[in-house]
Amino acid sequence: MSIFVCFVVLAFLSTSSGIKYKDNDKVILYVNKVGPYFNPHETYHYYQLPVCRPKKIEHKSLTLGEVLDGDRMALSEYDIRFTRDSDKKELCKVTFTEQDLQLLRDAIEDLYYFEFVIDEIPVRGFIGHLEEGGFLPHNHKVFLWAHLNFNIEYNGNQVIYANVTTKEQAPVSLDGVTAPYEVVFTYSVKWMKTNMAYDDRAKRVRDNSFFPKTLEIHWLSIINSMVLVFLLIGFVVIILTRVLKSDFARYNVDDEESDDIDQEDNGWKIIHSDVFRFPSFKSLFTAILGVGSQFLALATGIMVMAVLGMFNVHHHGSINSAGVILYAFTSGIAGYVAANMYKVLGGDNWVWNLNLTSCLFAAPFFMVWAFVNSVAWGYGTTQALPWQTVVLLMCLWGFVGYPLTIIGGIFGKNWATGFDAPCRTKNFPREVPSVPWYRSSFAHCVVGGFLPFSAISVELYYIFATLWGREQYTLYGILFIVYGILISVTGCISIALTYFQLSAEDYRWWWRSIFSAGSTGCFVFLYAMFYYFKRSNMSGALQTIEFFGYTFLTCYVFFLMLGTVSFFASLNFVRYIYVNLKMD
Repeated sequence: MSIFVCFVVLAFLSTSSGIKYKDNDKVILYVNKVGPYFNPHETYHYYQLPVCRPKKIEHKSLTLGEVLDGDRMALSEYDIRFTRDSDKKELCKVTFTEQDLQLLRDAIEDLYYFEFVIDEIPVRGFIGHLEEGGFLPHNHKVFLWAHLNFNIEYNGNQVIYANVTTKEQAPVSLDGVTAPYEVVFTYSVKWMKTNMAYDDRAKRVRDNSFFPKTLEIHWLSIINSMVLVFLLIGFVVIILTRVLKSDFARYNVDDEESDDIDQEDNGWKIIHSDVFRFPSFKSLFTAILGVGSQFLALATGIMVMAVLGMFNVHHHGSINSAGVILYAFTSGIAGYVAANMYKVLGGDNWVWNLNLTSCLFAAPFFMVWAFVNSVAWGYGTTQALPWQTVVLLMCLWGFVGYPLTIIGGIFGKNWATGFDAPCRTKNFPREVPSVPWYRSSFAHCVVGGFLPFSAISVELYYIFATLWGREQYTLYGILFIVYGILISVTGCISIALTYFQLSAEDYRWWWRSIFSAGSTGCFVFLYAMFYYFKRSNMSGALQTIEFFGYTFLTCYVFFLMLGTVSFFASLNFVRYIYVNLKMD
């Protein structure tokens, strides 16, 4: 119920009827942020540059998603009137100091772009132009765009689209100039009528973005990946079905028939009195299952919302805010699953179990975020959250997430039933025989992590290019299908690896089932390193720390989610084979 309410609230917040203007009404332009083009998460407030700024800076009230996305909008001095063209209107005169000139030169050489906002439409352009050429002599010229031309489309009394160009006037050269150096900033406005409806303007904004257009999806690679995955699942199911059929025929023989068969017990039948022996560290074990179940619900919810278009999926802040709110409202799932499994496994310290469940992800997230946010604050970027937002997020966790975890835990504990193992467990565990290297825990983790990773490896590029690049991802239906394939592959591989482990007379499958598929997170992290150093142009300490900090948390989420899927798949499989086994 709480998830449904959250969906409705997010959908309501994402809708906008739009601003309606009268002729000659002022269209407010907000300045927002600037930053290096190739470092998407290193952004600074526009007024940190030596540009035209009002005497008193007035900031716009922002949504949670906008703050999380690094937006810091403030009123500008641009005087734009609805449907009224302006030709080279003076904005202000700025006298640069030597420090200002050096700051601008460095920003232009780092390909800084700016972002303004007109009627909720982002308007982007470069603050300057870098011209390089020749070898001997080498030309290195830095120019500042002092004139901006705004092109705005309208339909009736509403703004449909806006962009900015800089080619109308020659740029100002910053080479060889000394302080004090005065520059006159000017702008022009051109209005154009369009027949596009207001409801369709999101597509217009997306298709004419300053950043690269929608990613070119390599359908052949995706289809090839899907075919291989389906074949893999089919082979696992067919082989396991045939092998289990043979095992049942061998193990479930009658006493008269067994006289003619070698009586030496081997395989998974011999460990029937140990296979349901509960794992050590029950509280941590069940906390992982609880938080993993929570993130499965959270990921499914976000993807369903993206497919249904319930929020602006082209704005990272919308997804960020949706994730934060959904994380708080799905905390009850974590508490329920963790406390229920803990009681089923015979645990008695359920208060500690729920506190551990609540902090299992929140504590690592807070430590990583605190470090990244401190670095961002030291750099003075807009990615550093203001204290009001920090207090809001802490209240969201303290007054929504944590209480829901406790409430879910109470229901889970009270509704727990017995484990109902099909085999009786002996008091003393049997000795586990040694196994060859290819049946070791490490080998299982490599296989169990690599195969699910291979199912999503093609899609990972598009996800990374969207989250850490400038591209746009729109095929959320495909992403949802890949997500389903990932869950299916994880379950199948986990069942196969658990069968191989039991066949080697190793009954310690509980923890290994979590780590075998959870190791997919390690492969995702290795891919992230490859992407950062070989596929992206990101650089600098701030961007590096933020990338690897949040990527580490993402891989941790992969571990929790897929480890949970792996365990429940293995648990159902183990129950199935021992329920169908005839005991002496």
